[in-house]
Amino acid sequence: MVAPQRIEAKPKSGQIGVVHLGLGAFHRAHQAVYFERYRQRSGDGEWGVCSANLRSSVGLVDGLSAAGHRYHVAEYADSESITLREIGVIEETLFSGCDSAGNWGRDRGALLARMASADTRIVTLTVTEKGYFLNPASGELRADDPMIIGDIASPQQPRTAPGLLVEALALRHEAGIAPFTVLSCDNMPDNGKRTRQAVVQLAEHRDAELARWIAREVAFPCSMVDRIVPAMTDADFERLAALGVIDQNAVVCEAFTQWVVEDNFPMGRPDWEAEGVEMVADVAPFETMKLRMLNGSHSLLAYLGALAGIETVFEGVNRDELRALLRRYMLEEAAPTLEMPAGIDLENYADSLLARFANDSLRHRLQQIAMDGSQKLPQRWLSGAFERSATAQSSPCVALGMAAWIRYTAGQDLQGNSYPVDDPLAKRFAELHQMHGSDPSALVAAYLAMDDVVPGELSADKKFAQDVLTAYQTLTHDGLSGALKALALN
Repeated sequence: MVAPQRIEAKPKSGQIGVVHLGLGAFHRAHQAVYFERYRQRSGDGEWGVCSANLRSSVGLVDGLSAAGHRYHVAEYADSESITLREIGVIEETLFSGCDSAGNWGRDRGALLARMASADTRIVTLTVTEKGYFLNPASGELRADDPMIIGDIASPQQPRTAPGLLVEALALRHEAGIAPFTVLSCDNMPDNGKRTRQAVVQLAEHRDAELARWIAREVAFPCSMVDRIVPAMTDADFERLAALGVIDQNAVVCEAFTQWVVEDNFPMGRPDWEAEGVEMVADVAPFETMKLRMLNGSHSLLAYLGALAGIETVFEGVNRDELRALLRRYMLEEAAPTLEMPAGIDLENYADSLLARFANDSLRHRLQQIAMDGSQKLPQRWLSGAFERSATAQSSPCVALGMAAWIRYTAGQDLQGNSYPVDDPLAKRFAELHQMHGSDPSALVAAYLAMDDVVPGELSADKKFAQDVLTAYQTLTHDGLSGALKALALN
């Protein structure tokens, strides 16, 4: 094995200019790496990070604290080309979620104080699509969600990311402190605009003047993030241990990384350009390209592959028929819906994605990608399929993907093996399968009628509905190979 390149972290500065909501693997392997690289190059210590977990992983928060807020990122170009990067830019970790005893917000007061501090100039987020509590189809705040109802009733004890943002901004407004910039780094179209929508609409339930101030004064730039970061496995920790790294907080990822950010930071920002961040006036083309081509392909592979017992992206993309399906989807259904700046070659982009998926050093589990499909598929598949439907163009790959997703939500693969369905709508899915499981036509119709997932105009497209039903019947009767063969004949 070739010795990895090792990069040690800079000494800590003790200064915090950024608060991050969502202390997960992606944040540690993406934004924190950019912040560390910037600090390494510039020596500027003003942009240390306070990272907070809003869910149940208190162990990660405390584990990082015990390690002096240092951890390792292993960047794999392939199994023989590794960069081991020590990250030290995180200065503080806090927990605002629910612990194992059912208690909420252990460090919520400290987190709100940190966000309300004039030293905090940027708040970044990676809380996943469902963490914004927006209807995936309409983009409106889900004011009937129990968590949002709780934040409306007790705004000073927020449990959600939008609630924390509203309360922190209210504290700054009352103190006469200029607002921080809110930078979403989640895979949503117009993620800055959607974050603004969630925050302003939640604030309207509390104070109309506060909502107007947020809408007028707070910057919500959009961004596009890209790096494949699989969930850690025992095998990953063993590989790192063989390299001399014993670190329960470590993450592994691919060497490739990209960050495209709308340049709208009234309170200032680091000089990210020197670290390869693309600061642009309009993120939308890059964001849509990534959502529909990379994320859409991932979801297509996830549902079809999981039904066939395939465990990882690497295994799936190395099956010729699945690789051909992904390339066909990207070039024939996704790429034609995109309007990109001059110089962007979408065929090359598609081929580069397939090469990244085939990285033999990553074991990106399909079940991880399959989580929260109801929140992801509207922007990954359905918005593009709707655009094609409006011009009388079909989307057979998306129709097959929808059929696979519907079948996947039954909680059992084609061989009869059971698995948990991790989705905010899992209870509804179970009820639909119980009601219509023996009637594919009724089941598909019920799924397409979910207007909080499927755009109404697309569900009304009889050709698309029939394509989904036909694919579902073929998939359940003839398996994955049969469904792929049938698709090739259309």
